[in-house]
Amino acid sequence: MLKFFRRGLLLAGLLGLLAAFMPAMAQSADDGLLPVTEAYQLSADTTTPGVVRLHWKIAPDYYLYRGRMKFTAGPGVTLGAAQTPAGETINDPYIGPQEIYHHAATATIPYTVAPGTTRLALDVRYQGCHEVEPKICYPPHTEHLDLPLPAAAAGGHSLGNALQQLGANAAGGDSGAALPAEQAFRFSALAKDRHELLLRWTMPKDYYVYRDRIQLRLKDAHGVTLDQPTWPAGAVEHEDVQFGKVAVYFGELDLPVALAGDTSNLAQLTLETTFLGCKDGGVCYPPITRQATIDLGGGAAAAGTPVATATATTTLPTGPLRTSLVAALLLALGGGLILNLMPCVLPVLSIKAVSVLEHGGDAAHRRRHALAYTAGVLASFAALGGGIVALRGAGHALGWGTQLQQPVVVAILACVIFALGLAMSGVIELGASWGNAGAGLAARGGAGGSFFTGVLAVVVASPCTAPFMGAALAYAFAAPMMNALLVFLALGIGLALPFLAIGFVPAVARWLPRPGRWMQTLKQVLAFPMYLTAAWLAWVLANQRGADGVGLLLVALVALAAALWWIERSRGRGPLRHALTAVLALATLAPLYLLQQVPAVAGSVAANRLSVPYSAARLAELRAAGTPVFVDMTADWCITCKANEHTVLASAAFRDLLRRTGAVYMQGDWTNEDPAITAFLQQYHSPGVPLYVVFPAGGGAGRQLPTVLTTALVTRALDEAARG
Repeated sequence: MLKFFRRGLLLAGLLGLLAAFMPAMAQSADDGLLPVTEAYQLSADTTTPGVVRLHWKIAPDYYLYRGRMKFTAGPGVTLGAAQTPAGETINDPYIGPQEIYHHAATATIPYTVAPGTTRLALDVRYQGCHEVEPKICYPPHTEHLDLPLPAAAAGGHSLGNALQQLGANAAGGDSGAALPAEQAFRFSALAKDRHELLLRWTMPKDYYVYRDRIQLRLKDAHGVTLDQPTWPAGAVEHEDVQFGKVAVYFGELDLPVALAGDTSNLAQLTLETTFLGCKDGGVCYPPITRQATIDLGGGAAAAGTPVATATATTTLPTGPLRTSLVAALLLALGGGLILNLMPCVLPVLSIKAVSVLEHGGDAAHRRRHALAYTAGVLASFAALGGGIVALRGAGHALGWGTQLQQPVVVAILACVIFALGLAMSGVIELGASWGNAGAGLAARGGAGGSFFTGVLAVVVASPCTAPFMGAALAYAFAAPMMNALLVFLALGIGLALPFLAIGFVPAVARWLPRPGRWMQTLKQVLAFPMYLTAAWLAWVLANQRGADGVGLLLVALVALAAALWWIERSRGRGPLRHALTAVLALATLAPLYLLQQVPAVAGSVAANRLSVPYSAARLAELRAAGTPVFVDMTADWCITCKANEHTVLASAAFRDLLRRTGAVYMQGDWTNEDPAITAFLQQYHSPGVPLYVVFPAGGGAGRQLPTVLTTALVTRALDEAARG
């Protein structure tokens, strides 16, 4: 039914668009409007193997939408992600904030070709508008390109062609599962002594580097050179479709390299390496260049950082974090305690607050429920922390709050919170039968209800980052597993501390008001923060999957309300009620299943007129030009991020500060998964968002700011960055 309903809406929308565009098209001949191919003159360049560049020359008074470009390859061609520059942001009265191009636009698209392919077939779809009278928008237009390929890309055996085609040939061109290079190939280096370096490549399962394609060089070494590497045993003979039989290393490569020359007067060396790597049965990567600054005296490992361009590199923090375990535990305890005051946690805590007040005079009840709630919190933090640390150690891109990057998780949380709100409003009564599952677990009166309230509190707390939590979580993600688990448990104790105090400290319990008839009113009033939390989750989902995603969530909420109503209505009746309950439960789950198929939309960060979208290449260009840069990594589900934006980053004072210092405000949107942003977070040992880094005008390392911003703090940081 939903499928046909959505198709009907789509058909009606298409007919409406057609009706809107027909007068515009009829006007074009009478009002001097240019044909679409003259308003937007498209040319293509394939002279660089593996890359096609598309360029639009845009006529005066016309503009082109950045977000309406779509590229589809023909047989034998696999396209990579298109790169387009940031455009001018406008607020379209019909479709909201959009990026557009005037005068000209360029798109750069990497590609691979199957053996024997000699032509690049490419469909290019775009849309633009005429912005003066008569104001019209053209329908989406598709041009069919049939382009010649350079010899290397068409079938030669050059190195560039091998890099582009190797993985696609081995796996039928399917490269979708490949990790970003920053995660697939981790490079670090240290000095064993003043005469020998130890270089290390660490790769997830099925990834490898070519032994004979590793190049090493020292920069500004003052007479010190590298001897030939001592290749370790363990190289695997690999049958390569382009190179034949080659030696590769899987998993991990430790490479000793001796130094020649006098190093007595050197405190450190800068090593640069370029290497080739692949995913077995998947894709091969273009040449990867990493740079590491090695301390010749201390023996600390230096992490290799990507080299974006030959003229500009980004110096990032290296080596272990300097927070001690004791300090991290204290910070975690304080952060967990403050987490109780965050808006994402308060609605859930209201559930147990009502339960405690209802049994205010029963000390045994308070102790039992405080322990059960604490057990739920600690178990959840242990599971969440252990899972994140273990998966990140295996090379997966996970961090604090990343479960909310999954739209299905956001939708399920909204359903649970909505059901709890209905229970607190008295619409339904959870706690028996089917109510023992899902949201009902948290609403139960026994210790089980307290335990699952603790679980739910941890889940909804993850979008919030309280003060002190940033340093504690950063330590946890870099520390050994046992130390990391201790930090997560300290966070849990901090979160559970208020209820522990109520349960075990009589003086605190005496502050509680006596139960009475007013409790029912309070319980119903506290339902409204639950509804607001569900509304916030729906807003997050809108920024992830658009109107279609929110529509499916609303259908799921209605079906859930019907299911809970029927359970309440049919208590004590025969077995037939179970059949209808199952039907309504399936009606709740079906929209959540369909939600996985809705395509992602750009996050709301793109609508910020002050900022430019984050990209490593753009950051390198700005730094090479001597421009101070304020990098803000954020997400729509991050409460701390939104609080900082509202109080500091969206203020007139911040706009004036950017103008005065000449700084560029660059935002990265982590609402959905983004490997480039994940790599940036990992380079700064950040467990998640928010992350704020200020890069000075004169070059040098970026300065990482606290997760909670103030105007004075940001002003001081940008003033210092402007002075270089």
